[in-house]
Amino acid sequence: MIEETGTITEVQGIMAKVIVQKKSSCDGCTAGGACQHTPEGAVIEALNPVNAKVGQVVKLTLKPYTYLKGTMLVYGIPVVALVAGSILGKSLGELYLTEINSELIAAVAGFALLGLSLFGIKVWSKNIGSKTEYKPVIEKVLDQHVQADDSVHST
Repeated sequence: MIEETGTITEVQGIMAKVIVQKKSSCDGCTAGGACQHTPEGAVIEALNPVNAKVGQVVKLTLKPYTYLKGTMLVYGIPVVALVAGSILGKSLGELYLTEINSELIAAVAGFALLGLSLFGIKVWSKNIGSKTEYKPVIEKVLDQHVQADDSVHST
């Protein structure tokens, strides 16, 4: 399990926004809308089955297969697309476009498939952003401190 510790900044139904300390790996992240970066850290949307409140420090986890799937998607597919496009472009160039340098066609085809794969990943990542199985889960409350919130009234 991948674990993070953060502070709840907002609760909306079963979801909560948690601010976690920004890691060095955040700088090169291509996950797009998975989190928003602020000067205080990265804000992540997580499932809140423990009903944590704003201001509480919580432990959240992300399933390893979800992390690995995202890593393979973001890094593996573009590499495969680049190589496959290059091989396909070289083969088709030698077969059908003999008057043009096949290495040039290989480069163009490789980068074209790379671009298409990155576009596809961007579309896919926006679609999975709303699916709860890909969200981190708040496992437990570590600190019971709750910020006073005048907009919430108990009856």
